[in-house]
Amino acid sequence: MVSSSKIALSAYELVEEVKVGSISVEDYIASMIERIGSMDERINAYITLNDHALEEARMIDKMVKGYSNDNGSYATKSLLGVPLAVKDNISTQGIRTTCASRMLEDYVPLYDATVVKRLKGAGAIVIGKTNMDEFGMGSTTEFSAFGATHNPWVYERVAGGSSGGSAAALAACMASIALGSDTGGSVRCPASFCSIYGLKPTYGLLSRYGLISYANSLECIGLMARSVLDLALMLKVAAGSDMQNDHTSIDANSSISLDLESMNHDLKGMRFATIREIVESEGTDEPVRDSMFDALSSVERLGAVVEEVSIPSLRYALASYYTIAMAEASSNLARYDGVRYGYTAQPDGVAWNEFYSKIRSNFGSEVKRRIMLGTYVLSSGYYGRYYMKAQKARALIRDEMLKVLNHYNAIMLPTMPILPPRIGERISDPLRLYMVDICTVIANLAGIPALSIPYSMYNGLPIGVQFMARHLDEPLLLRIAYALESARGDKVRRCMI
Repeated sequence: MVSSSKIALSAYELVEEVKVGSISVEDYIASMIERIGSMDERINAYITLNDHALEEARMIDKMVKGYSNDNGSYATKSLLGVPLAVKDNISTQGIRTTCASRMLEDYVPLYDATVVKRLKGAGAIVIGKTNMDEFGMGSTTEFSAFGATHNPWVYERVAGGSSGGSAAALAACMASIALGSDTGGSVRCPASFCSIYGLKPTYGLLSRYGLISYANSLECIGLMARSVLDLALMLKVAAGSDMQNDHTSIDANSSISLDLESMNHDLKGMRFATIREIVESEGTDEPVRDSMFDALSSVERLGAVVEEVSIPSLRYALASYYTIAMAEASSNLARYDGVRYGYTAQPDGVAWNEFYSKIRSNFGSEVKRRIMLGTYVLSSGYYGRYYMKAQKARALIRDEMLKVLNHYNAIMLPTMPILPPRIGERISDPLRLYMVDICTVIANLAGIPALSIPYSMYNGLPIGVQFMARHLDEPLLLRIAYALESARGDKVRRCMI
């Protein structure tokens, strides 16, 4: 077994120790599984663990020691032996993938998602599948058929959502890196609430093949880690075209330079914009606003220029986002009818409408709400009034965002306008819950990359700041994060040890 200090190693540090033989991957994975066993009953970050993780670890140890025919290839694997947590709506071959829903409670995929396949190819070991809001619909990981995920920093608080399980697993040192999905902030929200890094990439940069669909035009697989360098390692491996499986993917991997060691620790020459409509919003908690102003001062001390801009179209952002997302959810989830996909039952002697109703009742309350609203906005007589107007608003928001980014390197915002709420505090008020996504949905509507960076703590509760950049400008976001990480040192804790 390895010590608790070793459990908290970054992925980059772990790989270095594995390659020189100072850490046994089997011991490391066994210690990680033991830690999950002792902690996760309270946190509830995982739904399913990988029964073959130790076996995969032993194979890597044999490779490193030269007992395997593949021993020469281990030196090129940048994630060798790194335990990877995977959100439970991303397909993993042979490991149950439920979307945190009773509808898919027993579903075991026959294939890996492209991103999972690439990370495993670089040596990562899937440690397990993480809890989430059912089908990715939520911001707190309370809408899960397997119970809520608790924030590792303050247990009575939410971990954020919908990728709350992945974020909590990282913050509790129950994984080294993690995958989530981001439709309107589902990677960045829990990253902020759990004090880790969460990257929503440019739409198309990471293949969506194997991501179980919720809202196709908005969602993407996102990357989560406890350090900037780990995030860069993941991105370098995961990015790239997958046209055979995903026609929305783009071939931009070769244009992404991620040599962080050559980066400056300052931001001289950069210009950042803040958005007046969001920064001055009455819905922002005072500690979050104070943290944002402190972050503005930090980037100015690092040499950047910060200016305030106005983007009037953002008043339509939440309405546009939720109209489009719910419409696409209604369409995507129509396949779960007991005949094609999902839970089924004995149909003999039952009228079709009763059978269909019984099957669909396996969806949770939030999923049902979004399906019904999505069906409504797509229905005859309302399609033009709601869905088409939402698409026009989306185009307007995208154009205004890109216009700002033509004059600035990045847009700087709070990740979430509120501190992590208590479990049960907002779940009964959907509109109040949807409002917390105001800072994140705009990146999904515009298809641009966005990164949540852990910045501060208030009474033990994490607060993140967010940067958005032009399409395919992920290296810039990582450089900004690297400069802030270097400047703040140990002022922000990212692992519960």
